[in-house]
Amino acid sequence: MDHSAHTSSVLEMAWWGFVVAAVVPGLLWLGRRNPLWERVSVPPGLSLPLFVLLHGWVMLGDQMGLAPAGGGHVAEPLLVVGAVLFWVPVVNRTRHRLGDPGRCLYLFGAGPLLDLPALGVIAAGHSAEGIAMIVGMLPLGFAAAYITWSWVHREERLESLRDPFALPERDDGGGAEPVVR
Repeated sequence: MDHSAHTSSVLEMAWWGFVVAAVVPGLLWLGRRNPLWERVSVPPGLSLPLFVLLHGWVMLGDQMGLAPAGGGHVAEPLLVVGAVLFWVPVVNRTRHRLGDPGRCLYLFGAGPLLDLPALGVIAAGHSAEGIAMIVGMLPLGFAAAYITWSWVHREERLESLRDPFALPERDDGGGAEPVVR
């Protein structure tokens, strides 16, 4: 058995999962003020299903006999373009930007949907590749958790500013507890 080919395919699946889940949103965030994103932005109701279908086609195309004639030279750039369209409503301020609750639902809903092709890869007998893809896409879940946490924290801070009867913060950083005077 040629272990180098197996290791190569595992690393490739992990890499492309990481590109989709971390590299693309990171680059979008760095260029978030670029006016280009307003022109290429599509509604999240379109970008999510489009990306889920594109991702499934790219990941399962070889096994189902649906791979494009150019192979990875065609499929991988399409995957990156789909990832850009997927992440723009989350990262960039465009007319299609999602609010905090929408971004949470969008990402938490997308995670399992984008893992379905990995389950297909595992079911086809390539368990290491499928697991590598799931692990490579973990930053998507981390992003969803971070966005949720920052949203909750922001809401709590705003509410404490609106509530004149809110308890004052302790000086030692221990949280909001009554101050005995």
